[in-house]
Amino acid sequence: MLQGFLDFISDSANWSGAEGIGNRILQHLAYTFLSLGIATVIALPVGLLIGHTRRGAFLAINTANAARALPTLGLLTLIVLLIGIGRLPVIIALVVLGIPPILASTYAGVSGVDRPTIDAARGMGMTEGEILTKVEIPIALPLIISGLRSATLQIVSTATVAAYVALGGLGRYVIDGLSLRDFPQMLTGAVLVAVLAILLDLAFAGIGRYAVSAGLTGRLRRGTDTKTTTAPATAEASL
Repeated sequence: MLQGFLDFISDSANWSGAEGIGNRILQHLAYTFLSLGIATVIALPVGLLIGHTRRGAFLAINTANAARALPTLGLLTLIVLLIGIGRLPVIIALVVLGIPPILASTYAGVSGVDRPTIDAARGMGMTEGEILTKVEIPIALPLIISGLRSATLQIVSTATVAAYVALGGLGRYVIDGLSLRDFPQMLTGAVLVAVLAILLDLAFAGIGRYAVSAGLTGRLRRGTDTKTTTAPATAEASL
């Protein structure tokens, strides 16, 4: 099996053309980012709103959790039966999968901001919009990015269902390999999806590291501690 996988992925013929690995990866990424973008546009504002106002959280979170419980393949089949085969059913199914983690994490991050911090911002004369954008969102950013990471992993791993309705992506190797009993091809599809998920997760981790305030991550404190400990040593060495 391992040798078959290495032979398949090292064959240059499998990397070229419309059915090549490179094109399949691009298709998979297109499904992933389009679905993630739509899910973010829907879930992020709702999460910010209910987190800031503390209203409607019960309905929104429970609706999102109910959507999370839906089987993606079953939902995709239902949508295909209703509107036909195409990209739209796949995107809808993946968007439904991506909304709950983004919504829940955004709400948890914004609603978790300390009340004294918000009261202090109001005391300084900030409007509700300024409190949300300048206080709550920066503090909640680690949880918001965590929700995006979770949604990305779920979407990229589930985007293989596109092949179930005769579309492209890395799921083609899994579906075609299963129908042809070509297990090295199936393994190739599974490994490529796993590698893609890991790379996207690392990318979001890097974004989180540089987008989140150093005061929240502890980088500022560690840098200050380093300067504090090195300064006496430098002074002692000069003496």
